[in-house]
Amino acid sequence: MGKKVTVVGAGFYGSTTAQRLAEYDVFDTVVITDIIEGKPEGIALDLNQSRPVEGFETRVVGVTTGKNGEGYEQLEGSDVVVITAGLPRKPGMSRMDLLETNARIVRQVAENVAKYAPNAVVIVVSNPLDEMTALAQIATQFPRNRVLGQAGMLDTARFTNFVAEALGVQVGSVRTLTLGSHGDTMVPVPSRSTVDGKPLRDVMPAEQIEELVVRTRNGGAEVVALLKTGSAYYAPSAAAARMARAVATDSGEVMPVCAWVDGEFGISGVYLGVEAEIGREGVRRIVETPLDADEIDSLKAAAEAVRAKQGDIANM
Repeated sequence: MGKKVTVVGAGFYGSTTAQRLAEYDVFDTVVITDIIEGKPEGIALDLNQSRPVEGFETRVVGVTTGKNGEGYEQLEGSDVVVITAGLPRKPGMSRMDLLETNARIVRQVAENVAKYAPNAVVIVVSNPLDEMTALAQIATQFPRNRVLGQAGMLDTARFTNFVAEALGVQVGSVRTLTLGSHGDTMVPVPSRSTVDGKPLRDVMPAEQIEELVVRTRNGGAEVVALLKTGSAYYAPSAAAARMARAVATDSGEVMPVCAWVDGEFGISGVYLGVEAEIGREGVRRIVETPLDADEIDSLKAAAEAVRAKQGDIANM
């Protein structure tokens, strides 16, 4: 039986994710769903007509879903489900401002995923990310390794891009890392960051690194403020699609993701941004990245901040 991935939500984020997943040509089918009648079908038709140009065989299927679960049967047999559903941020909004509205949406989606795709790995991208990932696991009742969130991949990409631009070097020569939460307690990790193999701290002054850390932490808000309507989707969709591909191909790639931490770094019982080995079953294992003492302290502080918020969402 061929591989199948479903993207829930056909906004800019969802449709771009579906496009990337189709163009990888590692899936037989990409399903894209939305509550706006005809929108996912139209996107699917358009994407399928790009196949002869781009040279991929993956078939895209669009499905309108209803408030009572209509259409979700199309998720059946999905190996991966990417949940992008929810409202995007507007200028001046924090990710937490979306909590109550998006919690209702994500819970309904997650319950339908559990009903129709009980063996899927779920990748959550809805904001606020850490809380929505925890909620998706509660609503699906899936093993925690099969529910993860996309955050660190995106934040690391932003940090890498900012460093490359600041130094005028190719992005391929830069390696950075961000852990912690997708928000105010994000933990960029300069000690694990290099340029052409040299430690970042040896090629960039501490004040400039700190400026780029702050810019990375506010990376999403910077895009939102410029767009004025909607939020980022090119970089976020690239990150989510890579995670889905790692699951589908059972690649074992190590990626920074939002995953359940249970003892690693001295932290337990919380979804948090860490490095993890990704495969067919979702998170194979958490990678305990060597960190400086202050970075571990920041990670623990992020865990406690996230834990408090995740405790509030169980009944949403």
